[in-house]
Amino acid sequence: MNDEKRATDRVATNLPARWHGISGEHEGRIEDLSRTGCFVNTTRTVDVGEMVSLLIQLPSGAWLPLRGKVVFFHQMTGFSIAFAPHDEKTRERLDELIAAQDHTR
Repeated sequence: MNDEKRATDRVATNLPARWHGISGEHEGRIEDLSRTGCFVNTTRTVDVGEMVSLLIQLPSGAWLPLRGKVVFFHQMTGFSIAFAPHDEKTRERLDELIAAQDHTR
């Protein structure tokens, strides 16, 4: 995905993730993250436009549930998703995670 299309800056990260799409449940890693989306490193296939459920493992060990639409897919590398709207508590947890990842770099 081109940087010019992004509404917000992403921070580099390396967090475990689980995701569920039409092909089933899979694991991956979150390589970059913003308030509006992320890149999931995985060898599994998804379709652009597909809605996926995503769990990001926080440094505490807890899981942050998100949902989004696949906007970019690259075979054997992974995919980018744009997050669907979420509630205020999820937004706050996501903001805290992004701030923590940004400070560790």
